[in-house]
Amino acid sequence: MSLYAIGDLHLHFQSELKIGHPQRKDKAWKNHEEKFRKNCAKLLTNDDTLVLVGDHSWGKNLDSCEADLRYIAGLPGRKILTRGNHDMFWDAKKTAALNERYAGRLEFLQNNYYAYEDYALVGTKGFTFEGPFYLDRRGRIVGWDEKNEEHAKKIVAREAERLRISFEAAKADGYRRFVMFLHYPPTSILEDESRFTRIAEEYRAEQVVYAHSHGESRFYDSVLGEKNGVYYRLVSGDFLKWMPVKILD
Repeated sequence: MSLYAIGDLHLHFQSELKIGHPQRKDKAWKNHEEKFRKNCAKLLTNDDTLVLVGDHSWGKNLDSCEADLRYIAGLPGRKILTRGNHDMFWDAKKTAALNERYAGRLEFLQNNYYAYEDYALVGTKGFTFEGPFYLDRRGRIVGWDEKNEEHAKKIVAREAERLRISFEAAKADGYRRFVMFLHYPPTSILEDESRFTRIAEEYRAEQVVYAHSHGESRFYDSVLGEKNGVYYRLVSGDFLKWMPVKILD
């Protein structure tokens, strides 16, 4: 029995991508659904757990995501989903209804936690400020949109509170070992630390697993590897070449 993770599947079995959309042009995404399905069939058993770290579907509502969620449900093992910025089908306040609808097939992580052996799996969508940034001739950041930055701070505060709810629910049930999942990176390209890294350190999370940074130019936008006792992992699908990464045995 092992715990695996991956993010950013961006499925579109019922959604038409616009002509010129990067996902239609980038070779990394060619037949990615079939590549991922085959990799899961080779790697995972029904005793394993797979956490899918956001951006599951391009569908704009639950009806237009049904085929995408059915695809995920058909993968081997237990499947736990976190919210991504493109998951329009998922209202954070209605997570309980999703868990009821997909009971026995999918589990949705938001304002709650799931157990894996003696670990609690906690998480939320998260958020980071992504600009726009203003560059000089050498490509160095010399400024940014401060209005957007203020808006981002409000979203970060909301997501940090949701993350605390997840941690505290697990703590109340006696869990002391944590793996923390975010969709967004834990830090922006302007930050060395953030509310999310500080929360990870406060609760002594052993790992922080995140996605969202896909495309080669974005892979190293945030912290990777060990920092202050926490191990940070990027699990975007194209970064992993559609092979889920093992998080825990």
